[in-house]
Amino acid sequence: MAVDLEIPDVSVVIPCLNEEENAPAIAAAVSAELERAGVTFDIIFIDNFSSDRTVDVLRELCARDPRVRLIANSRNFGQMRSPTHGIFMARGRAVIGMCADFQDPPELLGTFVERWKAGTDIVLGVRETEQTSRVLGWARAFSYFLARKVGDYPIIRNATGFGLYDRRVVDAIRSMKEPEPFFRGMLVETGYKIESFPYSRPMRRKGKSNNTFFTLLDFALSGLTSSSKKLLRAPFFVGGAAMAFAGVLLLAALVAALTGGNALGWIIAFAVEFQLALIFLFMGLSGDQLRMVSERTRGGPLVFERERVNFPEGY
Repeated sequence: MAVDLEIPDVSVVIPCLNEEENAPAIAAAVSAELERAGVTFDIIFIDNFSSDRTVDVLRELCARDPRVRLIANSRNFGQMRSPTHGIFMARGRAVIGMCADFQDPPELLGTFVERWKAGTDIVLGVRETEQTSRVLGWARAFSYFLARKVGDYPIIRNATGFGLYDRRVVDAIRSMKEPEPFFRGMLVETGYKIESFPYSRPMRRKGKSNNTFFTLLDFALSGLTSSSKKLLRAPFFVGGAAMAFAGVLLLAALVAALTGGNALGWIIAFAVEFQLALIFLFMGLSGDQLRMVSERTRGGPLVFERERVNFPEGY
């Protein structure tokens, strides 16, 4: 079957991990919505080393429809790198990112395309509800609080990355060469125009979610560290506060010495606090140097691919 060489209006990127039951249904739903929207499109599934028949099912889909493409990773590269690599490999004039399990409703795709045609660079779906435990809900709220307080740019609450991004937005993010890309944060970092559309999160249609508390924690920590340089500088500010407190202790020692009090205890406390302040100041300076090294040494591949299907030769 010939591979379509034309650049589509829209590329839809769908990350997969053990989605053999959902892959055919999501491909059919996405195709129906984009055909209704009147745009040309392709669908790129990027499989993150599934242990079920997901890759076999996707190969069958590719054989039936040249608009369906497959990237199979050589191992699991995580929830940041794999989806972002798929987005970077898309050729569409706009790119849509969404999940395979129908928790991102395909019904919104027509709205996304309509707003993109009207000139919006980034159109995001924002979940109004989260079907999760109370503990995970608290943890998620705390992670958003930290992101607002220490992040270098605002994070849109409950925007998971489900949305449409204009080609120039994708190219801008790709130019950053971020080794651990927190894509939803980087969308905001680009400064391009964003519109958001709230939706109620549907139930997962089939199969079991691959997310656990620890995978979500890993994602949250990676997102926080990749979107905030302030954390690396935090020890410096702690050291500054400790140095100020050491000054107070030194002043107390002087007052005690002048008034006939026990100055030795204050001097010992000052010495301990001063050493702690120096340690934290050094850690802060080292952290900022580490940040600069990280900024200058980006450029490794996000994933290594095992297989591609239905991609134009040389792409």
